[in-house]
Amino acid sequence: MSFIDSIKSIFKRGADKVNMSINGNSLSKITDHPKIGIDDQEYVRIGRNFDYYGNKFDQIKYRNSYGDLNKREFKSLNITKTASRRLASIIFNEKCNITLRELQDDVEPSEQLNQAIEFLSDTLNDNNFYNLFEMNLEKGIAAGGFAMRPYVDHDKIKVSWIRADQFYPLRSNINEISECAIATKTIRTEGDENYYYTLLEFHEWEEDKYIISNELYKSDNESEVGKQVPLETIYEDVAERVELEGLRRPLFAYFRTPGANNKSLESPLGAGIVDNAKEVLDVINTTHDEFAWEVYSGQRKIVVPAEFLRSDEQHPARFDSDQNVFVGVYGTDDNANIKDVTTTIRSAQYKDALNHFLKEFEVQIGLSTGTMSYADDGLKTATEVVSSNSMTYQTRSSYLTMVTKVINELIHSIFELAGYGEMFSTGRPLFVMDYDSYKVDINYEDGLFVDQNKQLENDLKALTANVLPKREFLKRNYGLSDKEVDEWMDELDEQTEEYQQRIRRRQGNGLLEQGE
Repeated sequence: MSFIDSIKSIFKRGADKVNMSINGNSLSKITDHPKIGIDDQEYVRIGRNFDYYGNKFDQIKYRNSYGDLNKREFKSLNITKTASRRLASIIFNEKCNITLRELQDDVEPSEQLNQAIEFLSDTLNDNNFYNLFEMNLEKGIAAGGFAMRPYVDHDKIKVSWIRADQFYPLRSNINEISECAIATKTIRTEGDENYYYTLLEFHEWEEDKYIISNELYKSDNESEVGKQVPLETIYEDVAERVELEGLRRPLFAYFRTPGANNKSLESPLGAGIVDNAKEVLDVINTTHDEFAWEVYSGQRKIVVPAEFLRSDEQHPARFDSDQNVFVGVYGTDDNANIKDVTTTIRSAQYKDALNHFLKEFEVQIGLSTGTMSYADDGLKTATEVVSSNSMTYQTRSSYLTMVTKVINELIHSIFELAGYGEMFSTGRPLFVMDYDSYKVDINYEDGLFVDQNKQLENDLKALTANVLPKREFLKRNYGLSDKEVDEWMDELDEQTEEYQQRIRRRQGNGLLEQGE
């Protein structure tokens, strides 16, 4: 296998790698590895967050009328998924536009920049980036973060998405995580048994060299990482170690939720919405479960005299065995009567309780009051829920700061990788772009927060008053890139010139009065 093939195959894997010799090393947990110094409780926390996000709860145990211990499904509201999806959709959506611009705002984009913009657009579209980013942002909001890593596949740049429970920081500072391990697990059936393989891929710096190393572990127990085995056991084309020179930044980008991780103050990982709202989430889910059980238990029930249910050979039973019928006690005075013992469902009380706790939850995760609450008059309008001073707007702004940072890092990593010629079958770079020669320009679609018609009206007034450049007007109201604005401006100039020529010709023919 060639060196180039080794490098290419390494970037096709999403895995945790530890640089240890194969001498029977065994790991119970990934965090037991000597290179990973983060507290294992961080991943216990992340696992719990994903349980809430996935609506995975233990069954309810209860005793029936005969004292028998039974189990039933816990009817949770799954509000974690709903809240994460809601936040992700108002923070980022497919209408967002990512492009590049010159370092100086008053400089026309160069031909190289225009080509870079086209290359970036093709790469992002080929990866379905806008849809997948929103989806992974949703999971990241629930768990506290996620990571992205560009790699090469068939001479194209692809983006690998890494969950919070697959990402292990090795070295970090206040601004970013510069080294990491990424874990990928695989199940294989060998004979009659299942074996669990964990591939660990480490991204590290050794002076100016960027080192990627891989290790493989095998276990017959799903809860353990197991013993280290040769990579070729299941990965014949993965190199144990690759050195890359000349890179300016890591070939991964980590998104963390805004705000401090108050569950582990020294951790570089973010805190998910579950971490500081677990108690109120438990109350919401329990209240909803009790309400669902009360609805189920509130079916009509009647008590009938015991004589009604007597049967013998001459008088077989003639009643529906599926009905909720209780047998009256022998000897009671009213045993001859049929009684309705159905209990009233306390729907109003449960609804009020749920609304109260939902409002507490909204405050905990930074949403405006009423965003997720039940309402008889329907959902609030976008203007009511997210005004310029609303909590939702402020929360979105905090998230966008982190989103902008991680996208900027990813784009720079993409161009770093594209410029590394040895990664491609031709031996030549896919695209060369100097690291410090451009800025990443992200245009978020703020339609939920901005009245587009009102913005257009105000911008037209500003344009007429010559206080807003025409280029900026086109970019703000039509979402155009710098290249598209140039094309529009050229066409507008041509139309204006043609119009002026027609006017002059008509004036020359006497068809227009002077000054008309």
